[in-house]
Amino acid sequence: MPTLIEGDPEVRRAFAGARVLVTGGAGFIAGHLAAALCDLGAEVLLVDERPAVSSTRARQLLARCPTRQLRSRECRLGTPAFHKLYADEASFDYIFHLAARAYAAGSVAAPYQDFSDNLAATLDLLELLRESRATARLLFASSAAVYGNPAKLPIEESDMTVPLSPYGVSKLAAERYIAVYARLYGLRATSMRLFSVYGPHQAKQVVFDFFQKLHDSPRELVVLGDGSQARDLVYVADVVEAFLVAAARGPGDGSVYNVASGACVSTAELARMVSEVQATDSVITFTGSLRPGDPERWLGSWARLADLGWQPRYSLRAGLHATAEWFSNYVSASAREVGAA
Repeated sequence: MPTLIEGDPEVRRAFAGARVLVTGGAGFIAGHLAAALCDLGAEVLLVDERPAVSSTRARQLLARCPTRQLRSRECRLGTPAFHKLYADEASFDYIFHLAARAYAAGSVAAPYQDFSDNLAATLDLLELLRESRATARLLFASSAAVYGNPAKLPIEESDMTVPLSPYGVSKLAAERYIAVYARLYGLRATSMRLFSVYGPHQAKQVVFDFFQKLHDSPRELVVLGDGSQARDLVYVADVVEAFLVAAARGPGDGSVYNVASGACVSTAELARMVSEVQATDSVITFTGSLRPGDPERWLGSWARLADLGWQPRYSLRAGLHATAEWFSNYVSASAREVGAA
C-alpha cells in the first residue's frame, strides 16, 4: 500500500535534509519511524541504552537507510553521557521522544522504576531543550493508558484522564510538563496518545503473543481474561504517519492527539481473527483473570488528527495479514539461528 507521506509534499519538504533525534531508538515503533524518515531524506540519530541497530529486526527495518543518513549511539537518557551527546550534536530540527518503559503491568510491580524511566527522563530532556533554547519540534509518545476505564466511547482527547497504573500516571504527568514547557518557555511540542500499536517486527504484546501461541500449540489458544476485554488496535505504519503529519503540520503548542484506528475488537474476536489468518482450527480458552492496571475497553476517536490531514488506512485484517507474513519469516529466521548455534 502506498504511504500517505509519498503523496504529501508538505511532509516531504518538512523532513528533506532535516536533522532528527529518535530516543528509544532500539524500539519497535522507532525502527519503523527511522526507516520512514530516511526515505524522506532526513538525517537520523537513534539513541537507546541498548544497541539500536544490532538486532535482526533493526537490520531488516533499516537495511534501506544509507549510512550517511542513519547513526546510532548507546546512551541512557538523563545521564551526563546523554547531556554531552546532546551538546555535541548542537541542534536538531525534530526530536521524537519514544524512550520509555512501556508496560502497565510492569509499572504496578516497579512504580519507582517507571517514574525514573518515563517521567524523570522526560523532564530531564525538557530541561536540556529549555536551557539550550532549542527550536526543535518535540513529538512525545504518550499512551491511551492516561484514560483508564473511560466513561464513554469513543474516547476523545478532552475526556477525563484517570489512569489505572503508574505507567498511565507517568505518561499523563509527562504530557502536562510538556504542555507547561510549551506555554512558559516556547517549546514546540506535541503529545501523541498511542492506543494499542501492533505490526511486523513487534516481538511482544497481544498480537504477537497470539501468533506465537498458535505456532507453539496450533490446537489451543489460551487468552488472558474472559474474552470481553477490548482494544483499539492501530497498525504501526499508520502510527508512523501520524507522528510525521503531526510534526510537520501540528501547532506544536503542547496539544495532545489520539493515535487510534477508531475500531474496537475484543480479545475473543482478535483470537478468532488471528486463528483464521494462520489457518488453524484451534480451541480458544480463557483464563478469566486480568493483569492489574489493565482497562476493560478502549476505543479512540482520531477526529483531532483528521484536522491535520491524517487518517488510519489499515484495517485490522490487512494489518494482521502483514504481521502474519513477517511472523512466518521471523519463525524461520529464529529456527536458522538455533540451528547455527
